[in-house]
Amino acid sequence: MKLPNLDQAENLLIEAEQLNPGPWVAHVRNVALAAKLIASRHPDLDEKAVYIMGLMHDIGRREGRTGMRHTLDGYLFMQKLGYEDAARICLTHSFAYKDPRSGLGRWDVSEEEYQFVKDFLSSTTFTPYDHLLQLCDAIALSEGICLMEKRLMDAALRLGINEVTPLKWQALFE
Repeated sequence: MKLPNLDQAENLLIEAEQLNPGPWVAHVRNVALAAKLIASRHPDLDEKAVYIMGLMHDIGRREGRTGMRHTLDGYLFMQKLGYEDAARICLTHSFAYKDPRSGLGRWDVSEEEYQFVKDFLSSTTFTPYDHLLQLCDAIALSEGICLMEKRLMDAALRLGINEVTPLKWQALFE
């Protein structure tokens, strides 16, 4: 897999936190922990790889306080470093339902960038790694791992919902 090693991932996260401190870093660490714990009991998943993916899934937040742009920023940053599998997770983690409208928060990207995300999602077949990171993103708050319902309600209260939110929630529960 094309991922940073653990030391590189930790250093990238530390740098990102210095650029944009906030509770997102604790959330990322909890996503990584949840992914590692689940993968340790799954015969086909690499727990070290999913832990690193968890650490990197929101790395686009290094660019500052943004909305859904963080998914694209993370993808571009990881691609630039040659970490294609981490880049993929940066884009797929927010979209258990393959529609960019299912990403909660504002789409602070250009029309071309939005179309790129839309095309990427429609042409991508999710792997078990994508599904695991989507699940773990949906069960991790900055305070710790929680019931999915609590995390989904937290995101809905902070970011709002739209017509495809129930479809995303259904995909996560599946």
